[in-house]
Amino acid sequence: MNKIKTKDLKPGQVFSAPVYSEDDNILVPEMIPLKQKDIDLLNSWGIDFVTSEGQLVEIDESLFSKKEKGPPEAQGVIRFSINDVSQNSGPYRAYRSLIERLNSVFAGIKSGSDVPMSAVDAITVQLLQDLKNNPDSFIGFILGGEVVGNELAKNSVNTAILSALTAQELKLPNHKINTIVSAALVHDVGMLRLSKGITEKKGGLSDAELEQIKSHTIHTSKIITKELYGPKEVNFIALQHHERWDGNGYPDGLMGPAIEIGARIVSVADAFEAMVSKKSYRNSMVGYQAIKNLMADNARRFDPAVIIAFTKIMGIYPIGSIVRLNDFSVARVTSINPEAPLRPVVQMLMDDKGKVIDSKDVITFNLLAEKKFFIKNAIDPAEYNGTNA
Repeated sequence: MNKIKTKDLKPGQVFSAPVYSEDDNILVPEMIPLKQKDIDLLNSWGIDFVTSEGQLVEIDESLFSKKEKGPPEAQGVIRFSINDVSQNSGPYRAYRSLIERLNSVFAGIKSGSDVPMSAVDAITVQLLQDLKNNPDSFIGFILGGEVVGNELAKNSVNTAILSALTAQELKLPNHKINTIVSAALVHDVGMLRLSKGITEKKGGLSDAELEQIKSHTIHTSKIITKELYGPKEVNFIALQHHERWDGNGYPDGLMGPAIEIGARIVSVADAFEAMVSKKSYRNSMVGYQAIKNLMADNARRFDPAVIIAFTKIMGIYPIGSIVRLNDFSVARVTSINPEAPLRPVVQMLMDDKGKVIDSKDVITFNLLAEKKFFIKNAIDPAEYNGTNA
Protein backbone atom coordinates (compact mmCIF):
# COMPACT_ATOMS: atom_id res chain seq x y z
CA MET A 1 0.00 0.00 0.00
CA ASN A 2 1.48 3.36 -1.07
CA LYS A 3 1.30 6.41 1.18
CA ILE A 4 0.64 9.79 -0.44
CA LYS A 5 1.01 13.00 1.54
CA THR A 6 -2.14 15.12 1.59
CA LYS A 7 -0.07 18.22 0.78
CA ASP A 8 1.05 16.56 -2.48
CA LEU A 9 -2.50 15.90 -3.72
CA LYS A 10 -3.85 18.09 -6.52
CA PRO A 11 -7.32 18.41 -8.08
CA GLY A 12 -7.67 16.32 -11.23
CA GLN A 13 -5.19 13.63 -10.19
CA VAL A 14 -6.31 10.10 -11.09
CA PHE A 15 -5.06 6.88 -9.49
CA SER A 16 -5.15 3.35 -10.91
CA ALA A 17 -6.69 1.96 -7.69
CA PRO A 18 -8.99 3.40 -5.01
CA VAL A 19 -7.53 6.04 -2.69
CA TYR A 20 -8.30 5.59 1.01
CA SER A 21 -8.29 8.01 3.93
CA GLU A 22 -7.82 6.71 7.46
CA ASP A 23 -9.84 3.73 8.71
CA ASP A 24 -10.03 2.31 5.15
CA ASN A 25 -12.64 4.87 4.05
CA ILE A 26 -12.61 5.36 0.29
CA LEU A 27 -11.80 8.94 -0.70
CA VAL A 28 -12.11 8.38 -4.46
CA PRO A 29 -12.55 5.17 -6.50
CA GLU A 30 -10.08 4.08 -9.16
CA MET A 31 -9.85 6.25 -12.30
CA ILE A 32 -12.00 9.02 -10.79
CA PRO A 33 -10.40 12.49 -10.71
CA LEU A 34 -9.63 13.94 -7.28
CA LYS A 35 -11.55 17.13 -6.51
CA GLN A 36 -10.50 20.16 -4.49
CA LYS A 37 -13.29 19.53 -1.99
CA ASP A 38 -11.86 16.03 -1.36
CA ILE A 39 -8.53 17.62 -0.45
CA ASP A 40 -10.23 20.32 1.64
CA LEU A 41 -12.08 17.58 3.55
CA LEU A 42 -8.80 15.81 4.37
CA ASN A 43 -7.28 19.06 5.58
CA SER A 44 -10.32 19.87 7.75
CA TRP A 45 -9.98 16.44 9.40
CA GLY A 46 -6.24 16.87 9.94
CA ILE A 47 -5.37 13.82 7.80
CA ASP A 48 -1.73 14.03 6.70
CA PHE A 49 -1.66 11.20 4.19
CA VAL A 50 -3.84 8.80 2.19
CA THR A 51 -3.11 5.32 0.89
CA SER A 52 -3.61 3.48 -2.40
CA GLU A 53 -2.43 0.26 -3.99
CA GLY A 54 -2.40 2.10 -7.31
CA GLN A 55 -0.21 4.69 -8.93
CA LEU A 56 -0.84 8.22 -10.15
CA VAL A 57 -1.70 7.95 -13.84
CA GLU A 58 -1.54 10.54 -16.56
CA ILE A 59 -4.81 10.82 -18.42
CA ASP A 60 -6.48 13.17 -20.87
CA GLU A 61 -8.69 15.19 -18.52
CA SER A 62 -11.03 16.14 -21.37
CA LEU A 63 -12.28 12.56 -21.24
CA PHE A 64 -13.60 13.19 -17.74
CA SER A 65 -14.81 16.76 -17.73
CA LYS A 66 -17.10 18.64 -20.06
CA LYS A 67 -15.32 21.87 -19.07
CA GLU A 68 -11.94 20.94 -20.52
CA LYS A 69 -10.84 21.57 -24.08
CA GLY A 70 -11.81 19.09 -26.76
CA PRO A 71 -14.37 18.69 -29.54
CA PRO A 72 -17.26 21.18 -29.17
CA GLU A 73 -19.67 18.29 -28.81
CA ALA A 74 -17.73 16.92 -25.84
CA GLN A 75 -18.27 20.16 -23.94
CA GLY A 76 -22.04 19.75 -23.79
CA VAL A 77 -23.81 18.39 -20.73
CA ILE A 78 -24.64 14.69 -20.80
CA ARG A 79 -27.34 14.08 -18.25
CA PHE A 80 -27.56 10.73 -16.53
CA SER A 81 -31.28 10.21 -16.91
CA ILE A 82 -34.03 8.23 -18.49
CA ASN A 83 -36.63 9.96 -20.67
CA ASP A 84 -39.38 9.97 -18.08
CA VAL A 85 -37.04 11.59 -15.52
CA SER A 86 -37.06 14.87 -17.41
CA GLN A 87 -40.80 14.53 -18.01
CA ASN A 88 -41.56 13.46 -14.41
CA SER A 89 -43.76 10.69 -15.76
CA GLY A 90 -44.08 6.92 -15.80
CA PRO A 91 -41.81 4.93 -13.45
CA TYR A 92 -40.01 8.08 -12.27
CA ARG A 93 -43.26 9.66 -11.09
CA ALA A 94 -44.09 6.41 -9.26
CA TYR A 95 -40.64 6.41 -7.64
CA ARG A 96 -40.99 10.02 -6.49
CA SER A 97 -44.48 9.32 -5.18
CA LEU A 98 -43.17 6.50 -2.96
CA ILE A 99 -40.57 8.85 -1.46
CA GLU A 100 -43.11 11.62 -0.90
CA ARG A 101 -45.60 9.26 0.75
CA LEU A 102 -42.97 7.85 3.10
CA ASN A 103 -41.73 11.34 3.89
CA SER A 104 -45.26 12.25 4.99
CA VAL A 105 -45.29 9.22 7.30
CA PHE A 106 -41.95 10.27 8.77
CA ALA A 107 -43.19 13.84 9.24
CA GLY A 108 -46.18 12.51 11.19
CA ILE A 109 -43.95 10.37 13.40
CA LYS A 110 -41.60 13.27 14.04
CA SER A 111 -44.46 15.57 15.03
CA GLY A 112 -45.91 13.00 17.42
CA SER A 113 -49.06 12.36 15.39
CA ASP A 114 -50.80 8.98 15.50
CA VAL A 115 -49.44 7.15 12.46
CA PRO A 116 -50.67 3.56 11.95
CA MET A 117 -48.49 0.77 10.61
CA SER A 118 -51.07 0.40 7.86
CA ALA A 119 -49.72 3.63 6.33
CA VAL A 120 -46.34 1.93 5.89
CA ASP A 121 -47.93 -1.30 4.67
CA ALA A 122 -49.83 0.62 1.98
CA ILE A 123 -46.54 2.01 0.67
CA THR A 124 -45.13 -1.53 0.70
CA VAL A 125 -47.98 -2.78 -1.50
CA GLN A 126 -47.53 0.10 -3.95
CA LEU A 127 -43.74 -0.30 -4.04
CA LEU A 128 -43.95 -4.00 -4.86
CA GLN A 129 -46.49 -3.36 -7.61
CA ASP A 130 -44.42 -0.55 -9.15
CA LEU A 131 -41.25 -2.60 -8.86
CA LYS A 132 -42.84 -5.57 -10.61
CA ASN A 133 -43.45 -3.39 -13.66
CA ASN A 134 -40.19 -1.39 -13.69
CA PRO A 135 -37.32 -3.11 -11.83
CA ASP A 136 -34.58 -1.85 -14.15
CA SER A 137 -35.82 1.74 -14.06
CA PHE A 138 -35.95 1.78 -10.27
CA ILE A 139 -32.37 0.55 -9.96
CA GLY A 140 -31.32 3.25 -12.41
CA PHE A 141 -33.03 5.93 -10.31
CA ILE A 142 -31.15 4.77 -7.21
CA LEU A 143 -27.77 5.14 -8.92
CA GLY A 144 -28.77 8.31 -10.74
CA GLY A 145 -29.49 10.25 -7.55
CA GLU A 146 -31.96 12.44 -9.43
CA VAL A 147 -34.25 13.10 -6.45
CA VAL A 148 -33.00 15.86 -4.17
CA GLY A 149 -34.29 16.31 -0.61
CA ASN A 150 -36.32 14.07 1.72
CA GLU A 151 -33.09 12.18 2.29
CA LEU A 152 -34.25 9.78 5.00
CA ALA A 153 -37.35 8.80 3.03
CA LYS A 154 -35.39 8.47 -0.21
CA ASN A 155 -32.70 6.31 1.39
CA SER A 156 -35.37 4.15 3.01
CA VAL A 157 -37.30 3.66 -0.24
CA ASN A 158 -34.06 2.80 -2.06
CA THR A 159 -33.17 0.25 0.62
CA ALA A 160 -36.67 -1.24 0.39
CA ILE A 161 -36.40 -1.57 -3.41
CA LEU A 162 -33.05 -3.35 -3.18
CA SER A 163 -34.28 -5.53 -0.32
CA ALA A 164 -37.35 -6.59 -2.29
CA LEU A 165 -35.31 -7.59 -5.33
CA THR A 166 -32.83 -9.52 -3.19
CA ALA A 167 -35.59 -11.34 -1.29
CA GLN A 168 -37.22 -12.26 -4.59
CA GLU A 169 -33.91 -13.59 -5.91
CA LEU A 170 -33.65 -15.74 -2.77
CA LYS A 171 -37.16 -17.02 -3.57
CA LEU A 172 -38.60 -16.13 -0.18
CA PRO A 173 -42.41 -16.47 0.18
CA ASN A 174 -44.50 -13.41 -0.65
CA HIS A 175 -45.63 -12.75 2.91
CA LYS A 176 -41.97 -12.71 4.02
CA ILE A 177 -41.04 -10.31 1.22
CA ASN A 178 -43.86 -7.95 2.28
CA THR A 179 -42.55 -7.97 5.86
CA ILE A 180 -38.97 -7.31 4.74
CA VAL A 181 -40.03 -4.38 2.56
CA SER A 182 -42.08 -2.81 5.37
CA ALA A 183 -39.13 -3.21 7.73
CA ALA A 184 -36.76 -1.67 5.17
CA LEU A 185 -39.04 1.35 4.84
CA VAL A 186 -38.78 2.06 8.59
CA HIS A 187 -35.35 0.55 9.37
CA ASP A 188 -33.79 3.97 10.06
CA VAL A 189 -36.84 5.82 11.41
CA GLY A 190 -35.04 6.09 14.76
CA MET A 191 -32.77 8.69 13.14
CA LEU A 192 -35.67 11.11 13.62
CA ARG A 193 -34.92 11.00 17.36
CA LEU A 194 -31.30 12.14 16.90
CA SER A 195 -30.17 15.75 16.58
CA LYS A 196 -29.35 17.15 13.14
CA GLY A 197 -26.05 18.24 14.61
CA ILE A 198 -25.06 14.58 14.52
CA THR A 199 -26.95 13.17 11.54
CA GLU A 200 -25.92 16.05 9.25
CA LYS A 201 -22.46 16.70 10.65
CA LYS A 202 -19.76 17.33 8.06
CA GLY A 203 -16.57 15.54 9.02
CA GLY A 204 -15.72 12.77 11.42
CA LEU A 205 -17.80 11.83 14.44
CA SER A 206 -16.45 11.51 17.96
CA ASP A 207 -16.75 8.20 19.84
CA ALA A 208 -19.65 9.62 21.85
CA GLU A 209 -21.40 10.77 18.68
CA LEU A 210 -20.91 7.36 17.09
CA GLU A 211 -22.56 5.76 20.10
CA GLN A 212 -25.53 8.09 19.65
CA ILE A 213 -25.74 7.08 15.98
CA LYS A 214 -25.74 3.42 17.03
CA SER A 215 -28.66 4.11 19.35
CA HIS A 216 -30.91 4.71 16.34
CA THR A 217 -31.75 0.99 16.17
CA ILE A 218 -33.18 1.13 19.71
CA HIS A 219 -35.14 4.29 18.88
CA THR A 220 -36.41 2.56 15.73
CA SER A 221 -37.58 -0.45 17.74
CA LYS A 222 -39.47 1.77 20.17
CA ILE A 223 -41.18 3.66 17.35
CA ILE A 224 -42.24 0.45 15.58
CA THR A 225 -43.58 -1.25 18.71
CA LYS A 226 -44.97 1.67 20.76
CA GLU A 227 -46.02 4.22 18.14
CA LEU A 228 -46.73 2.33 14.93
CA TYR A 229 -47.82 -0.83 16.78
CA GLY A 230 -46.06 -2.83 14.09
CA PRO A 231 -45.62 -6.61 14.12
CA LYS A 232 -42.69 -8.20 15.92
CA GLU A 233 -41.28 -9.52 12.64
CA VAL A 234 -40.85 -5.97 11.32
CA ASN A 235 -39.34 -4.91 14.63
CA PHE A 236 -36.76 -7.73 14.65
CA ILE A 237 -35.59 -6.94 11.12
CA ALA A 238 -35.21 -3.22 11.80
CA LEU A 239 -33.57 -3.80 15.18
CA GLN A 240 -31.02 -6.26 13.77
CA HIS A 241 -30.01 -4.61 10.50
CA HIS A 242 -26.65 -3.52 11.96
CA GLU A 243 -25.81 -6.95 13.37
CA ARG A 244 -22.86 -8.58 11.60
CA TRP A 245 -22.38 -12.09 10.25
CA ASP A 246 -19.19 -12.41 12.36
CA GLY A 247 -20.97 -11.35 15.57
CA ASN A 248 -19.33 -7.94 15.90
CA GLY A 249 -22.41 -5.85 15.15
CA TYR A 250 -24.95 -4.07 17.34
CA PRO A 251 -27.12 -3.81 19.38
CA ASP A 252 -26.93 -7.45 20.58
CA GLY A 253 -23.87 -8.96 18.91
CA LEU A 254 -25.88 -11.64 17.12
CA MET A 255 -23.97 -13.92 14.76
CA GLY A 256 -24.65 -15.80 11.52
CA PRO A 257 -28.08 -17.46 11.15
CA ALA A 258 -29.14 -16.09 14.54
CA ILE A 259 -29.76 -12.83 12.66
CA GLU A 260 -33.17 -12.65 10.95
CA ILE A 261 -32.87 -13.34 7.20
CA GLY A 262 -34.76 -10.10 6.57
CA ALA A 263 -32.21 -8.16 8.63
CA ARG A 264 -29.38 -9.80 6.70
CA ILE A 265 -30.99 -8.67 3.44
CA VAL A 266 -31.70 -5.12 4.64
CA SER A 267 -28.12 -4.90 5.92
CA VAL A 268 -26.67 -5.49 2.46
CA ALA A 269 -29.21 -3.24 0.71
CA ASP A 270 -28.65 -0.47 3.28
CA ALA A 271 -24.86 -0.69 2.92
CA PHE A 272 -25.00 -0.49 -0.88
CA GLU A 273 -27.47 2.40 -0.76
CA ALA A 274 -25.22 4.27 1.69
CA MET A 275 -22.19 3.81 -0.56
CA VAL A 276 -23.86 5.10 -3.74
CA SER A 277 -25.76 7.97 -2.09
CA LYS A 278 -24.27 11.35 -1.34
CA LYS A 279 -23.91 12.09 2.37
CA SER A 280 -23.03 15.24 4.27
CA TYR A 281 -19.63 13.80 5.11
CA ARG A 282 -18.58 12.27 1.77
CA ASN A 283 -19.23 11.94 -1.94
CA SER A 284 -21.19 9.06 -3.38
CA MET A 285 -19.39 6.01 -4.76
CA VAL A 286 -19.90 4.61 -8.23
CA GLY A 287 -22.02 1.45 -8.29
CA TYR A 288 -19.18 -0.70 -9.59
CA GLN A 289 -16.94 0.16 -6.64
CA ALA A 290 -19.80 -0.38 -4.19
CA ILE A 291 -20.40 -3.88 -5.60
CA LYS A 292 -16.66 -4.63 -5.38
CA ASN A 293 -16.67 -3.56 -1.73
CA LEU A 294 -19.57 -5.90 -0.94
CA MET A 295 -17.92 -8.81 -2.75
CA ALA A 296 -14.71 -8.24 -0.77
CA ASP A 297 -16.51 -8.57 2.58
CA ASN A 298 -15.45 -12.21 3.09
CA ALA A 299 -18.26 -13.08 5.52
CA ARG A 300 -17.41 -10.37 8.01
CA ARG A 301 -20.41 -8.06 7.92
CA PHE A 302 -22.71 -9.84 5.54
CA ASP A 303 -24.28 -13.23 4.89
CA PRO A 304 -22.38 -14.61 1.85
CA ALA A 305 -25.59 -16.08 0.39
CA VAL A 306 -27.23 -12.66 0.46
CA ILE A 307 -24.18 -11.07 -1.21
CA ILE A 308 -24.38 -13.66 -4.01
CA ALA A 309 -28.10 -12.96 -4.54
CA PHE A 310 -27.54 -9.19 -4.45
CA THR A 311 -24.75 -9.41 -7.03
CA LYS A 312 -26.95 -11.52 -9.32
CA ILE A 313 -29.70 -8.88 -9.40
CA MET A 314 -27.34 -5.89 -9.64
CA GLY A 315 -24.51 -7.21 -11.81
CA ILE A 316 -20.89 -6.10 -11.45
CA TYR A 317 -21.85 -2.85 -13.21
CA PRO A 318 -25.33 -2.06 -11.82
CA ILE A 319 -28.08 -0.74 -14.08
CA GLY A 320 -27.64 3.01 -14.45
CA SER A 321 -23.85 2.87 -14.15
CA ILE A 322 -21.88 5.13 -16.49
CA VAL A 323 -18.98 3.25 -18.07
CA ARG A 324 -16.13 3.86 -20.50
CA LEU A 325 -15.60 1.22 -23.17
CA ASN A 326 -12.24 0.09 -24.55
CA ASP A 327 -12.58 2.46 -27.54
CA PHE A 328 -13.07 5.40 -25.06
CA SER A 329 -16.75 5.80 -25.91
CA VAL A 330 -19.08 6.37 -22.94
CA ALA A 331 -22.28 4.44 -22.23
CA ARG A 332 -24.95 3.80 -19.59
CA VAL A 333 -25.74 0.25 -18.43
CA THR A 334 -29.40 -0.50 -19.17
CA SER A 335 -29.64 -4.18 -18.24
CA ILE A 336 -27.39 -6.98 -17.09
CA ASN A 337 -26.53 -10.43 -18.39
CA PRO A 338 -26.53 -12.67 -15.28
CA GLU A 339 -24.48 -15.30 -17.08
CA ALA A 340 -21.82 -12.69 -17.96
CA PRO A 341 -21.91 -9.91 -15.34
CA LEU A 342 -18.93 -8.07 -16.88
CA ARG A 343 -20.73 -7.76 -20.23
CA PRO A 344 -24.07 -5.96 -19.73
CA VAL A 345 -26.31 -4.22 -22.26
CA VAL A 346 -25.34 -0.56 -22.65
CA GLN A 347 -26.79 2.55 -24.29
CA MET A 348 -24.23 4.85 -25.89
CA LEU A 349 -23.91 8.41 -24.58
CA MET A 350 -20.73 9.58 -26.32
CA ASP A 351 -18.90 8.04 -29.25
CA ASP A 352 -15.17 7.33 -29.48
CA LYS A 353 -14.56 10.82 -30.96
CA GLY A 354 -16.13 12.59 -27.99
CA LYS A 355 -19.37 13.42 -29.82
CA VAL A 356 -22.51 13.38 -27.70
CA ILE A 357 -25.10 10.99 -29.10
CA ASP A 358 -28.52 12.60 -29.39
CA SER A 359 -31.23 10.94 -27.31
CA LYS A 360 -33.26 10.56 -30.53
CA ASP A 361 -30.53 8.36 -32.00
CA VAL A 362 -30.49 5.60 -29.42
CA ILE A 363 -27.65 3.12 -29.94
CA THR A 364 -27.66 0.02 -27.73
CA PHE A 365 -25.00 -2.71 -27.57
CA ASN A 366 -25.25 -6.08 -25.89
CA LEU A 367 -21.63 -6.55 -24.88
CA LEU A 368 -22.23 -10.29 -24.63
CA ALA A 369 -22.72 -10.33 -28.40
CA GLU A 370 -20.42 -7.44 -29.35
CA LYS A 371 -17.17 -9.20 -28.38
CA LYS A 372 -14.87 -6.45 -29.68
CA PHE A 373 -16.15 -4.06 -27.00
CA PHE A 374 -15.63 -4.35 -23.27
CA ILE A 375 -15.89 -2.06 -20.25
CA LYS A 376 -12.62 -0.34 -19.41
CA ASN A 377 -13.76 1.37 -16.21
CA ALA A 378 -16.75 2.85 -14.42
CA ILE A 379 -17.25 6.62 -14.19
CA ASP A 380 -18.90 8.77 -11.55
CA PRO A 381 -22.30 9.80 -13.04
CA ALA A 382 -21.84 13.25 -11.51
CA GLU A 383 -19.07 13.89 -14.04
CA TYR A 384 -21.72 13.73 -16.75
CA ASN A 385 -24.85 15.23 -15.21
CA GLY A 386 -23.77 18.81 -14.80
CA THR A 387 -23.62 18.78 -11.01
CA ASN A 388 -19.84 18.70 -10.62
CA ALA A 389 -20.52 16.83 -7.41
